[in-house]
Amino acid sequence: MDDRPPAGKPDELRLGPQELLEQSRTRRRPALLSRSVAGAAAPAHEAGRCEARQYDDEALPTGRQLELLRGGVRAVVAEVGATLRALEVGGLEVLDGFERDGIPEDARGQALMPFPNRVDRGRYVFHGVAHQLPLDEADRGNALHGLVRWLNWAPLSHSPSRLVMGLVLHAREGYPFVLSLRIAYTLTGTGLRVRQTARNLGSRPAPYGAGFHPYLSVGIPRIDAAALRLPAQTYFLTNPRLLPVGRAAVAATPFDFRLARPIGRTVMDTGFTDLARDPDGLARVELSAPDGGPRVTVLLDGAYQFLQVYTGDTLSDVSARRRSIAIEPCTCAPNALNNGLGRRALAPGETFSSAFEIAATV
Repeated sequence: MDDRPPAGKPDELRLGPQELLEQSRTRRRPALLSRSVAGAAAPAHEAGRCEARQYDDEALPTGRQLELLRGGVRAVVAEVGATLRALEVGGLEVLDGFERDGIPEDARGQALMPFPNRVDRGRYVFHGVAHQLPLDEADRGNALHGLVRWLNWAPLSHSPSRLVMGLVLHAREGYPFVLSLRIAYTLTGTGLRVRQTARNLGSRPAPYGAGFHPYLSVGIPRIDAAALRLPAQTYFLTNPRLLPVGRAAVAATPFDFRLARPIGRTVMDTGFTDLARDPDGLARVELSAPDGGPRVTVLLDGAYQFLQVYTGDTLSDVSARRRSIAIEPCTCAPNALNNGLGRRALAPGETFSSAFEIAATV
């Protein structure tokens, strides 16, 4: 599971017209565990670089803060959760993140594995065995956003413009499977590419899905005036606990953003699917200021068949409501551990990856 760029390829791998060098893939390998994958020790060529770095922020709420710089693009990833805390492009704060001494409330910038979104009552059955996850969303009685958001990830490699974070998610009640997880953050000339990779280290199949939770901004006080283009043909109907109960076409509904238009007063904590893709195979979601710029584009590779869009109307911080919009790439639907929509069943030794990019025009 070498996550370095292929030999002879540039390090600044990108999605978009240039080329997707690290395509999403599902492949099988022998279930052999290297020391670097396990997190016990990094390869010699990586360990020296990581150990040579001195960190003075281990006592911060989200641990060490790992910075990436490339020209006018800057990102910060926190040790806890491998959380994307900040992203700036040309002076624009593209990511509505959190302070260095804060925590990612409302899942700001967090990675959502081995399932994004909600699981009904935290219960699911996989290969005939019933499981019970902890209920993170107490008011609705759901398990929410996976199991790795508050765990310490390790920097496996760190260069000025590229960071690979790794974690072994060991078996636990409710999820008795073992996964090796990696997230590669790579700066591009206009933003950030994010690639997640999961490998089943166990001896039996494991259910899996991945998502990310960035809140995006185009530098205006409220998202109401921002224009959104969302190339989704279908959205999920939900019950009061925000669990899918069916699907409907977006046509003639408030959720039809197939042509760019202002968000206005539309309220969303809504799942979408059936994404229209450009000739390069990528789906593009665009958010722009009223005069057309700045513009932020989220590019999704073929593994991301689902999106959750959240306008932030119920955020715990009232002052942050509708200040930014969460555009959440997901490889599976809400409640996928039960409905199976997009859920992977990773065989022992099998690897699955996906990639998306945030690009800004300032």
